[in-house]
Amino acid sequence: MSSGDRGQAVGVKGTYEVRTYGCQMNVHDSERLSGLLEGAGYERAPEGSDGDADVVVFNTCAVRENADNRLYGNLGRLAPMKTKRPGMQIAVGGCLAQKDRDTIVKKAPWVDVVFGTHNIGKLPVLLERARVQEEAQVEIAESLEAFPSTLPTRRESAYAAWVSISVGCNNTCTFCIVPALRGKEKDRRTGDILAEIEALVGEGVSEITLLGQNVNAYGSDIGDREAFSKLLRACGKIEGLERVRFTSPHPRDFTDDVIAAMAETPNVMPQLHMPLQSGSDPILKAMRRSYRQDRFLGIIEKVRAAMPDAAISTDIIVGFPGETEEDFEQTMHVVREARFASAFTFQYSKRPGTPAATMEGQIPKEVVQERYMRLSALQEEISWDENKKQVGRTLELMVAEGEGRKDGATHRLSGRAPDSRLVHFTKPDTEVRPGDVVTVEITYAAPHHLLAEGPVLNVRRTRAGDAWEKRNAEPAAKPAGVMLGLPKVGAPEPLPVAAGSGCGCD
Repeated sequence: MSSGDRGQAVGVKGTYEVRTYGCQMNVHDSERLSGLLEGAGYERAPEGSDGDADVVVFNTCAVRENADNRLYGNLGRLAPMKTKRPGMQIAVGGCLAQKDRDTIVKKAPWVDVVFGTHNIGKLPVLLERARVQEEAQVEIAESLEAFPSTLPTRRESAYAAWVSISVGCNNTCTFCIVPALRGKEKDRRTGDILAEIEALVGEGVSEITLLGQNVNAYGSDIGDREAFSKLLRACGKIEGLERVRFTSPHPRDFTDDVIAAMAETPNVMPQLHMPLQSGSDPILKAMRRSYRQDRFLGIIEKVRAAMPDAAISTDIIVGFPGETEEDFEQTMHVVREARFASAFTFQYSKRPGTPAATMEGQIPKEVVQERYMRLSALQEEISWDENKKQVGRTLELMVAEGEGRKDGATHRLSGRAPDSRLVHFTKPDTEVRPGDVVTVEITYAAPHHLLAEGPVLNVRRTRAGDAWEKRNAEPAAKPAGVMLGLPKVGAPEPLPVAAGSGCGCD
């Protein structure tokens, strides 16, 4: 009996699998794709199915030079599976689909559906049309058809959730192709955002992350420059909402009213991801970034004055075309001055279709690699020093799911501090569930995590923990997670220096 037959036997169309690559926007879109497919009668394939599902969806990213090679390699591995199972369907969406359109079907004619970033809501219809007409369906909308948050969703976490407040971007950074693929910024109505958050809190969610390609530019589409700070303050009035985060802001739009709102709103966490990209004014100009070194460091200084315990992370690109040793040293200078808790560092790679890809002065790979290693070593040292300052502090952690790979062997659990630092703590005798809150004392610091080796000082059971327990008590509530390979859904986490946070284009 095929997997499709098994699905039909229990009254569903079959199984599905979503493979997600890229930034947090794609992660959130994949939650919507999963919700759409489940609403259309599919059920998620078991973990480790590896292409054995009836529908396999690739939600792609286009910001890396080899993104298309990666996609076609994965599609090629599915071709023989599809030959053996004629009813199987393959769909490709996301930024690469928006960019390449008909090319995908030409290179991989066994693909059934190609859809873009603006019409993810059409996936079930396109799959059905491809099945009936027995030919590939390519539908790429040029503008947003429906705001993603109005679509059904299958969220990956019972206790933490993304909430999209805008889509698209009005910036023209020379290394970034995202605005061309996701369009101009379009803001959601504040009332709709708050209604979604209140509904999530009603379901047990206690932490939300406001999400936008340029999140703190929120309001530009509706003509209110202080709309984002007002939104943060409004989140502070929602009863039961314990933690509010946002990603990713842009230095150009990071104004004093936002800093004040963060400092004065108790449930807005003391965490900030502020993309630097480069510390060199000439390189920032070539990148078409609208700030300079002094402006960036000024923001960091103001944030630290308002929130001394804030953990600040960043994105940095090494080896942008034309970068000299002096330019690179300016980046190192900013890293030393800013003392980031963590950094997502990238070796520059050409993004097809961006102005930077054709700029003169492309840096030899060996030079880029050498600079990258020096930057990584410096940031590793700073991250460790900053983490050591946490030793001896008593912190409240929200217990996390699946973030401590060695928890089983070490008899520990893991959680996130208010500033999003990852803490592994001794498992208490009392039952503790993801979403619950524990109080611990930090005893040891490593560059990318903290330890609380003593006994847990307090356990607070929460509605979020209840929601997690309810989801996991239901027989059908243990699906495999979306194959992300990037930030987990829920609270975005700082990754090791050499890792990527997504597109790095904020």
